[in-house]
Amino acid sequence: MSDLLTAFLPHCIEAGCDEAGRGCLAGPVVAAAVILPNNYSNSRFNDSKKLIESERYLLRDIIINDALAWAIGIVDNVEIDSINILNASFLAMHRAINELKIQPEHLIIDGNRFNPYKTIKHFCIVKGDSKYLSIAAASILAKTYRDDYMKEQSKIYPEYYWADNKGYPTKKHKEAIFRFGQTPLHRKTFNASIQLKLQF
Repeated sequence: MSDLLTAFLPHCIEAGCDEAGRGCLAGPVVAAAVILPNNYSNSRFNDSKKLIESERYLLRDIIINDALAWAIGIVDNVEIDSINILNASFLAMHRAINELKIQPEHLIIDGNRFNPYKTIKHFCIVKGDSKYLSIAAASILAKTYRDDYMKEQSKIYPEYYWADNKGYPTKKHKEAIFRFGQTPLHRKTFNASIQLKLQF
């Protein structure tokens, strides 16, 4: 794993971006943007989904300590319903980039699509969170900060098991929606309470 384009653009300030929560039935989509030092190396960085929870939180502390800049962007479920999940994912990344204390000169984005951010050139990389350090770092931050939020919300809505499923469409989550209905944190456009009862 390496930072993208350092061989071609060795002096550019590069920010990696990724999001978490795109496939969930409830809660926000959370994105992170991370700028790492040039020639930074950490063999433990990887796609957050390939790491166990304890590893993600350990690496989060390392990223926060080592990054030149990092930031989080959030788009809640109401906004998701208004603009759709794809645009919400891009908006969350934009909000994260907005909060960086250092202005990046180019962006690397996990995935194959992105809405341009101002005039900064961007590069989309499929499975970039398993290929490039700054995207992997962003993946870890986005995932852990979103998980923290859903764990807190699970204390308010324990019957949905968000501490375990983080809002993803597990069997227990779908059963809870069918039994108790949707909460104010559910994404109404996902039509979960009506469409999922046949998928248990």
